[in-house]
Amino acid sequence: MENREEWLARTFVELADTLVADFDVVELLSMLVERCAELLDFAEVGLTFADVGGHLRVMASSSERMRLLELLEVQNSEGPCRDCYDTGQPVLNRHLEGAEDPWPVFAPRALEAGFRMVHALPLRLRDEVIGALNIFTSEPRELSRADASLAQALADVATITVLQERASKHSTVLADQLQVALNARIVIEQAKGILAERLDVAVDEAFHLLRRYARNNRVPLSGVAGLVITGDLGVTGLISEPSGRVRRKGSRPAG
Repeated sequence: MENREEWLARTFVELADTLVADFDVVELLSMLVERCAELLDFAEVGLTFADVGGHLRVMASSSERMRLLELLEVQNSEGPCRDCYDTGQPVLNRHLEGAEDPWPVFAPRALEAGFRMVHALPLRLRDEVIGALNIFTSEPRELSRADASLAQALADVATITVLQERASKHSTVLADQLQVALNARIVIEQAKGILAERLDVAVDEAFHLLRRYARNNRVPLSGVAGLVITGDLGVTGLISEPSGRVRRKGSRPAG
């Protein structure tokens, strides 16, 4: 079985391999969320970035349940993610029971969804905060110092990557670059919904199909989503990829 050191080495090699010319920001962030969820196998993970006006937007989530709660956070401007972004400081080991005072909308809904404890880590480089990494757990399990440090390291990778992309291209301000990524995310969400309906699969499974096709064909994830929306890439093309077994909604994974 792979130990933590081997996992970290593999993860950072994969991240380095992703950082090629014209890399796909959405795919990179999706990979970071996926790896962080692997690291903290008891948690669900999500990433939010700030747009031009400083409003947080959901960029990546390890599950549909996580994504919906992150949307609730940003729509109501409350929750661990918002606090973390506003202060630039981590929010760690916050029990949702009794958290209705600071988070009157978010806390009850998160409890209803089955979560019991939340954490958030800033996407920050020195004084610049560009978003937050959310970590939600279904059990009241505290995040250890070691786990928090490793999760923060992954958040730092996301931050440095986006900031380095801006510096290397000498392009427009960071907010403009993030807006492009946010627009791409909207297209991806639309494609996920289309695939989920056409194939009668869960939204998470639809996203897996999009990512697999993008990886196998070395094309941007948003580009694949756009082809699905326009009808230039049909369902047959997606499920005919290697390992193209599709799980129907409600079915159990093999194993």
